[in-house]
Parts: sequence; C-alpha cells; structure tokens
Amino acid sequence: MRARCSLVVNGRSVRCSTGDTPLEAALAEGMIAPVPGLHGVNLLGQAAAPASRRSSSRRGREAPYALPEIPQTRADAATPARAPRETPRQSLKGTLTGLRRLGPGVVEVVASLNRRPLHEPGQHFSVSLPGLPPLDLAPTLRVDGSAEITEAVFHLARDPDGDPLDTLAVGQDVKLKGPFGRNHYRPGGGRLVLAASGAGFGPIWAIAHAARYIEPGRDMTLTVSARDALDLYMRDSLDWLRGTGVGRIVLCAERGRQRPPDVRPGSLGAHLPHLRATDVVHVAGDVATVGAVQALAGAVGARCFPIIVG
Repeated sequence: MRARCSLVVNGRSVRCSTGDTPLEAALAEGMIAPVPGLHGVNLLGQAAAPASRRSSSRRGREAPYALPEIPQTRADAATPARAPRETPRQSLKGTLTGLRRLGPGVVEVVASLNRRPLHEPGQHFSVSLPGLPPLDLAPTLRVDGSAEITEAVFHLARDPDGDPLDTLAVGQDVKLKGPFGRNHYRPGGGRLVLAASGAGFGPIWAIAHAARYIEPGRDMTLTVSARDALDLYMRDSLDWLRGTGVGRIVLCAERGRQRPPDVRPGSLGAHLPHLRATDVVHVAGDVATVGAVQALAGAVGARCFPIIVG
C-alpha cells in the first residue's frame, strides 16, 4: 500500500500519495479541472467546474467511473457542477474507397462518409460492412498518418488462410454508429505507455499521433507485437514517432523465420517497460494480450485503458 501524506496547495490542505506531484494532487482534489482544447480533447487548466475526484486506490480498472462530487463551499454553492461532456452519437453512411492488405493478418479498410466522424482517439464505432456482422472498430490513420476529414480508416485482423473480409470490394456501402467507449486518450497525467498487438496498432496509432501534437513534451513509450513478424506493418508510423521524440519503441514477434534484427522474440508483456504507479497505459489487441497487460498495470497501481480488437 502506498503511503499517504498531506500537502498544502494555495492554502488548502489536500491528501495525496507519496510520489504524486502538486499538479496531480490538485487535480485529484478538484482544485483545477480540464478545459476544452485541440480536437475536442480536454487540456489541463483552470475551469469553472470542479474535476471528479479519483478513488483512494490507483489500481488498474477498465474505465473511469463516476465518483462522488466534491462538496461545495459557500462561494460556489450557487453554481451547480457540470456533467462531463459526452461525444454526440452519430449515424453515418458511406462507401468503401480503399482496401489494402498491410500484412498477412491485417487489412486496411477506408470508407468515405457523408459527414465528418466525431470521436476521441481510441473510441470505436459499430461498423456494418456487406456480408459481415456489425464490428466494433476504432478509427485510425493510414500508416503514413494521412486521412481525409470525412474518411474513416480501420485496421482489421484477418485470417491469413482466408477470411470473410476478402469478399469486400471498393464501392460497397458502409454504415457507422457511435462513437462508443471511455478508454480513449486523455491529456495530462504521468508517462504515456502504449502497447499494441496485431491490428490493435490501429487505435494505438491514433492515440500516439494525437498525443504528439497535443502534448509534444509528454514522456511516451510504445511496444508493438505480432504473432508473425510479417504483420509488423507500421514502419512508416514508427519513423514518424521517432522523429517527434519518442525514444523507446520496441517491436516483438512470437514467431517468424524472417524476423528482422530489430524485432525481439516473445510476447508483448515480456517487452513492456518497467511500469510505475503514475503511468497511464493504453493497450489494444486480442483478449489474452490485453488481459496480460491489464494484470501488469494493476500490480503496480497504474491506470490502464484496454481496447479489445477481434
């Protein structure tokens, strides 16, 4: 259990864990709150509404949950607390305009839509494709970072021996409903630890790309894995991230006789950096991989935001 101590911020005594910065303690006690920033993502700063308090423990959890409101003082008793801003739900229609195999087990699907999809990096839509059941997919970018404002780009896992995705064709109709999910990127906090397996790199790439623009000075690490080294299709994306100052990027694969020298053998969990309680972990991939990373984050009390990719 982490030790607790008292800290005085602006004449007010707050409780915090040892190792917390004054900013983290003030955020936790609602003394400062997020304000709207770029791309609809909240930034840290002074605001009229109090921030939600954190729980007494920083154990990993699947998503933030509602906590009791901060007691109002006489000065703000007349001002009701604002509810968290929700991304509006959309029903979008469009046409498939791009299909490309990024690797034996990953395919890129691009849809041109009738309106701009509004979402935060890491949120997903329910996507209806011809001949397939509805899929929960998180929009991303092409591996070179490009995407039109009315486009939705998805990375989908496929069976290398043949998959129903292979029946898709350019020109077919597509429908999107959403966005859904609360495991999206949020500015502020500690080190950003990103982890992806297979097609899970799609939503992690969207999070990493947004974070480098919104928080260029924030410490970030990235670990990417695949069952086969041939599915490590994201070289252009990784070059861009290195160019923006991301120093620790690790590639690993469980198998593959054509493994390049910079690809380490083994699973994703074996190559994560040493986690700390102040880390913010985003992981996307299959259920087993995501569960393993959640367990590692929970063991040290780091916040973990999982994204399951089928």
